[in-house]
Amino acid sequence: MKTRKIRIFEHISMDGVIQPPGDGDFANGGWSAPYRTPAGAAAVAEAQGTSFDLLLGRRTYDLWADFWPKVKAGPFAGPINAATKYVATHRPDSLGWGPVADLGTDVMAGVRRVKSTDGPDLIVWGSSTLTSMLLEQGLVDEVLLLVYPVLLGRGKRCFSDSAGPRELALVSTKTTPTGVLLNTYRYVGSLRTESSADASG
Repeated sequence: MKTRKIRIFEHISMDGVIQPPGDGDFANGGWSAPYRTPAGAAAVAEAQGTSFDLLLGRRTYDLWADFWPKVKAGPFAGPINAATKYVATHRPDSLGWGPVADLGTDVMAGVRRVKSTDGPDLIVWGSSTLTSMLLEQGLVDEVLLLVYPVLLGRGKRCFSDSAGPRELALVSTKTTPTGVLLNTYRYVGSLRTESSADASG
């Protein structure tokens, strides 16, 4: 049976921080802005495509609901506003930015239900708790990390400890004029390990 792909997209520092501007009392909220270029935006827009739906945690949904409906131009606003937003939330009655649907009380069951339906790819931006749950359950097909040449020291991490050891395979990499790496990975599965004795033999 054909299923929809789940693709994780993250702006990330070299030490794993993804926290954006406007997300709580975060002193380094503008960390990614100096590195963004038209060429980089074009590469992200191409990777994202123009037809997709979104899987979002509630915090990311609220941040985006306050921003994207006000944006009328550029390569991202139209597709993002048009996408159906599937949201992990305990407050489904307060979802005002649509088209939108909540994932239900069992979030992973809701994700599996949506993934099994016909439709475009499902893209996850931000939503660190949700991404870790998706990886833990083996529901992720692809991860695209926009790696910025900065160290932030503290802030919300991309993947929590609950995600557990996993293996991904590098599919492609691109570099923007400011040194941001667009690394695309395919999800493989459980981490393979070997001892130093195995490696030498």
